[in-house]
Amino acid sequence: QVQLVESGGDSVQAGRSLTLSCTVSGVEIGLRCMGWFRQGPGKGREGVSAIDRDGATGYTDSVQGRFVISRDMNKNTLFLQMNSLKPEDTAMYYCAAVSLCGEVGLGNGLRSPSAFPWTFATWGQGTQVTVSS
Repeated sequence: QVQLVESGGDSVQAGRSLTLSCTVSGVEIGLRCMGWFRQGPGKGREGVSAIDRDGATGYTDSVQGRFVISRDMNKNTLFLQMNSLKPEDTAMYYCAAVSLCGEVGLGNGLRSPSAFPWTFATWGQGTQVTVSS
C-alpha cells in the first residue's frame, strides 16, 4: 500500500523560502512520477510541479523560476523548495504519485488533479503554507 506524508508547511512572510517534504512508503519513488499540487482558499486544487521516473520535471507558470522539485532516492522522499514566496502561494500543498507522467503529466496534464494522469494518483493528506505580506 502506497502512503504519502507531507511535512514542512509553515507561516512565513513574503519573500522568504520554505522546503516541503513528502515521505513515501510502499513504493520506491524512482518507480513513480511524483507531483506537488496545492489548493488555496476558495480555489480548486491545481498542479504546481512534477518529476517523472527519468528525472524530467515540469512546473506551472506561476512558480517557474521560484520553486524547485527534487527527490532523494535513499530517503524515498520528494521535496519542493519554494523561494521568493508570495501571498498567492498560500495553500494546502499535497503530494501525489502516479505510475508515469510523460509529457502530458509534466505539461498540460499538470493543470488539474482531474487531468490525466493525475486522476489515477495516490494522494497525501497535505501540509499548510501561509504567506503573509
